[in-house]
Amino acid sequence: MSDNDDRRTLIIDAWAAAWDRGEVEALDALLAPGYRRRSADDPEGQDLRDFKASILATRSAFPDLTTTIDEILVEGDRAAVRWHSQGRHEHSFLGVPATHRTVRVSGATFARFVSDRVVEEFVTWDPRALLSALGIITVGQDRG
Repeated sequence: MSDNDDRRTLIIDAWAAAWDRGEVEALDALLAPGYRRRSADDPEGQDLRDFKASILATRSAFPDLTTTIDEILVEGDRAAVRWHSQGRHEHSFLGVPATHRTVRVSGATFARFVSDRVVEEFVTWDPRALLSALGIITVGQDRG
């Protein structure tokens, strides 16, 4: 198997364990100890401990959460993952009481490997889609 195939398998296996089953320790096989998860809203990013905690908090609020990898491309030390997640909001999330609504969000994650571990990811998704699905905000309607 090639390095690209090995890295693709690592991503798929770790994501399924962490996001779908809450087994965040599986990320240790994929993410480097000095890992950072960045976004446009958080350029400093989360470290590995904070990222694991955020997955557990999300799964607590959405206990049936599933994340599907729609497309994954791995080339050399880079990976791009297009994904979507779906789950029912059963417990408080970021201070929002349970709405019992099923929500679906999607995004993309871009990773950089050093050796066999991801050292950095940049994730992009629209949190407004989540807030809209929960009924907290309305997006895309004319205000005029």
